[in-house]
Amino acid sequence: MGRGRLEAFSDGVLAIIITIMVLELRPPTAPTAPTLAALRVLTPTLAAYVLSFTYVAIDGNNQHHLLHAAKPVSAGTLWANMHLLFWLSLFPFATSWESTAAGGAVPTAVFFGVPLCAGAAYFILPRRIVAP
Repeated sequence: MGRGRLEAFSDGVLAIIITIMVLELRPPTAPTAPTLAALRVLTPTLAAYVLSFTYVAIDGNNQHHLLHAAKPVSAGTLWANMHLLFWLSLFPFATSWESTAAGGAVPTAVFFGVPLCAGAAYFILPRRIVAP
């Protein structure tokens, strides 16, 4: 697989991840007035979304620049990239769970554990790119 194809695949996966996250945002229910105050109920959901979107965007941007530096794309690079995409793909789940069960110990641990694992995967990726 060439570098361009790997970048396109990764960009597609990131676009799907962000789309799934934004589809989890629901407007306030009908009995509330259509005002900015009605959004106050959605504060935990919006905060979780903003934090997750920011993390996915940063990782996507870093991955984009990192893949541009890769000349040959080895099998190790492909697997390391898939490992990173796997952890990034869990963001919609973790974000949704955290926003609906705000304050729960397990959802919060998952919400902060997924970026930790994604960070570990991103730590591996450049090492696979420069590996012989």
